[in-house]
Amino acid sequence: MKTSRLVSVFLFVYAIILSIGSIICKDSNNLVTNQAALFVFGDSLFDAGNNNYIDTFSRFRANLWPYGQTTFKNPTGRISDGRLIPDFLVFSTYMATEYAWLPLIPPNLQPSNGNNQFTYGVNFASGGAGALVGTFPGMVINLETQLNNFKNVEKRLRSELGESEAKRVFSRAVYLFHIGANDYIYPSLFANSSTSQSNSKENYSGLVIGNITIAIKEVYKIGGRKFGFLNLGAYDCAPASLIIDRTKIGSCFKPLTELMNLHNKKFPNVLRQLEHELSGFRYALHDYHASLSERINNPSKYGREEGMLWDWTIKGNQYVWRPSFGTSTRLRVM
Repeated sequence: MKTSRLVSVFLFVYAIILSIGSIICKDSNNLVTNQAALFVFGDSLFDAGNNNYIDTFSRFRANLWPYGQTTFKNPTGRISDGRLIPDFLVFSTYMATEYAWLPLIPPNLQPSNGNNQFTYGVNFASGGAGALVGTFPGMVINLETQLNNFKNVEKRLRSELGESEAKRVFSRAVYLFHIGANDYIYPSLFANSSTSQSNSKENYSGLVIGNITIAIKEVYKIGGRKFGFLNLGAYDCAPASLIIDRTKIGSCFKPLTELMNLHNKKFPNVLRQLEHELSGFRYALHDYHASLSERINNPSKYGREEGMLWDWTIKGNQYVWRPSFGTSTRLRVM
């Protein structure tokens, strides 16, 4: 089992690297490049800082220490102490080639962005985002809005590059997705969610996956052909989920488990159907649920004492890490 999971991770990363690692040169005009772009859609697993630039609650941002304390030495908006998966993919592409210049993919809303950066890709992800517009409404950038932001970038690049070159950029690009988890988490936290209440689990997961499918098809219409996906992780056992049911503190939240499992069962079938329907559609799907569960269940293999159940708190004038066991007031749902 362990070997198969390692092979899954390797194949996913390798497939993405093969797609985006076709660098030949950095063109002197900083706009036209032979590097395949990476466009990123999703939630906190991928958000590189977009939530820093929207009007939202502080709990949806990662703009304070100790976020970013390792790689960047300061908070960047990434909900991590260092890099995120898209950052590692870019770094892996650099390591797999002989070329020494490869930029991190910037958040779409970063004010300093220019069209010259967009040819290398853009990150549209937003911490807390879902495929449904009713998930954390008004607090995050939902998938539909992320898609609209992508279309705005498309227009800018077509204007700057011309139709032929822009078409080449979009057809060669890789489109990375991780979205849907918050659509299941949100109703678990707010029982008055009308959409979830009025639908069965089967229908509700169909709505979530249906919206993701619409976004994929829209990207395909623009020219996208190469896609990377992660299924949903074991968020039913994340710290915030362990305290939803006050009668079973510390236990994975079973209603969320059922929804996550249903989503992960149905989503691969949808991708296979798209591969059949859409000419040239290629994708890699990583079993993130399995790899995250492995780290939760065997934390010592990965340098942790308590899997995901870690949080930070203030001790004196310093932030320190501690086991949270799902009880910390600093737990965040993203």
